[in-house]
Amino acid sequence: MTQPVAIVTGASRGIGAHIADALQDNGYAVERGSRSTAPVTERAAVEAWVADIVARHGRIDLLVNNAGVIDAEVALADSDPDEWWATVETNVRGPYLMTRAVLPHLLATGRIVNINSGAAYKNYDIATAYNVSKGALARITSGLGLGPDRTVLTFDLAPGVVRTDMTEAMEAHRDRTEWTSPAEVTELLLAIARGELDTWSGRMVRAGTDTVASLQSQARAGLAENDRTLGLISWGDDDPLR
Repeated sequence: MTQPVAIVTGASRGIGAHIADALQDNGYAVERGSRSTAPVTERAAVEAWVADIVARHGRIDLLVNNAGVIDAEVALADSDPDEWWATVETNVRGPYLMTRAVLPHLLATGRIVNINSGAAYKNYDIATAYNVSKGALARITSGLGLGPDRTVLTFDLAPGVVRTDMTEAMEAHRDRTEWTSPAEVTELLLAIARGELDTWSGRMVRAGTDTVASLQSQARAGLAENDRTLGLISWGDDDPLR
């Protein structure tokens, strides 16, 4: 049997390294992206890297868009415009370019996982570029992966708060004593890769809160159109925007 192939961006450290290791331990040939491999915001580099992967392996089974950065934890008025836009570029343009390059080569049974965040779904007044970018990423996920006419099975995986260089440097987590374990993240990731959570395509799942069993149970009970998606919350049944 031909070995399945996974691409993981931002895999040199942190959550990306844990994901890449778990996939490799479970039989995948893993292509690990980093700034030196292919900067995800550079179209030519991304397209050349993906073409090289296809030339060597002849297939792509899984894309994990993990590469991401966060801007300074300050209010929008105090933000640096260049840092703000660079954050959006990495977190939105990167997954866009990777997905666009991979789609023609992704097997019919292939999947895309976007590493997202609860910041996409909540209102925060600091690190606004990160929040905006993760909301946009959620829209990419639902646009590709939701509904009967979906393009490809696509998932938002929020890893919770894993202890990494990035999270340890954040003021928001300075006094944190409880962290999401990498194993909780990779458990959901591997279940998605195996096709055990396909009902959740287009939606967000969260490590540390969700388990494979709990997600499968909820799927059997039924998912409404907007469950675990980004959308407008109406004021009630008489809201004309419902």
